[in-house]
Amino acid sequence: MVGAPGPVLLVGTRKGLFVVTGDDTRTAWEIGPPHFLGHIAQHAVVDPRDGRRLLLAASTGHLGPTVFHSDDLGRTWAEASRPPAFRAGDPLGRSVNSVFWLSPGHREQPGVWYAGGSPQGLFRSADGGDTWDPVDGWNDHPLWATWAEWPEQNTPDGSMLHSINIDPRDPDHLYIGLSSGGVFESTDGGSDWRPLNAGCEAAFMVELEPEFGHDPHCVRLHPLRPDRLYQQNHCGVYRMERAEGRWIRIGEQLPAEVGDIGFPIELHPRDPDTAWVFPMDGSDVWPRTSPDGRPAVYVTRDAGDTWTRGDTGLPDRAWFTVKRQAMTVDDEATVGVYFGTTSGEVWASRDEGNGWECIARHLPEIYSVELARPAPGASGTSGASGDPSSS
Repeated sequence: MVGAPGPVLLVGTRKGLFVVTGDDTRTAWEIGPPHFLGHIAQHAVVDPRDGRRLLLAASTGHLGPTVFHSDDLGRTWAEASRPPAFRAGDPLGRSVNSVFWLSPGHREQPGVWYAGGSPQGLFRSADGGDTWDPVDGWNDHPLWATWAEWPEQNTPDGSMLHSINIDPRDPDHLYIGLSSGGVFESTDGGSDWRPLNAGCEAAFMVELEPEFGHDPHCVRLHPLRPDRLYQQNHCGVYRMERAEGRWIRIGEQLPAEVGDIGFPIELHPRDPDTAWVFPMDGSDVWPRTSPDGRPAVYVTRDAGDTWTRGDTGLPDRAWFTVKRQAMTVDDEATVGVYFGTTSGEVWASRDEGNGWECIARHLPEIYSVELARPAPGASGTSGASGDPSSS
């Protein structure tokens, strides 16, 4: 058993959700029983505004894509009474194949959540995830079928909408990422949108820097400097100062033999100049493993001018990668960094990515890792299997 409570990690996998709890020193860890065992747990997030409401985007065998919510960190669950869906009679014939991404809304809008799905739909809940409505300004935008990859879906898991970022200064200022499609921005709460891809390469297209059609893997906005965005893209690592409106490729400073292709990017909670990435093999066949089978996390502390490799404690050779939602950080004085692998391991660093230890093994393929900050009395996972047939 762990000692005094510390970090709580929500680990979404191909076969269910696992909760990994650390002690206050981040040295002892305990894995709780699985929730929704056998079903895809795509993304699980605790609401940072109340530390209590937990949402899980899941794909279940008989319910299909849906969202569950819990107020006791998984002791009990309820399914959304109206899950994310396109409007009835959708003129394009779209239906939600998966709910892929969850983002809590603005701090001044308690109960508001956003969800991204596949195909590339955007959905909003105003009641803590129980009922969901389409964001018509995006889903029915006259250019949606031009911007989005429809009906073709060439990415392995389908083309999805992800990286929903809300400007902490303005609840109407939203950013989203499309795989494939690019980064898009709304300044009116989602009623209208425009591409935000200037400076970002799309090496797989005829035009190197098109207006849209890019493949962002993960986009992050820094909460203390919300006009700075970072992006891990199919074609590199980028940074944008919003006033300039143009992405600058900062990943070219990574070693050439490693490259700057990968899925996740995470930011230091207090330092807008610090970011972590996990590079993967971006060769022509895209094997989705660590470059040369030598895993490492790279950190920049100067907004991308230089990068430092962190691999102490990691295997000398391992053939895994880290998906876009499967890296997170805590907010301790010395920031902890965590990632989950496609081979079912969770790794933790107590020293901002320099040294690593494996804190969970033999889990199913990991889709997401998120840090939970439960409110007092909200934690506890004993005996919770999360069987959707009995929720």
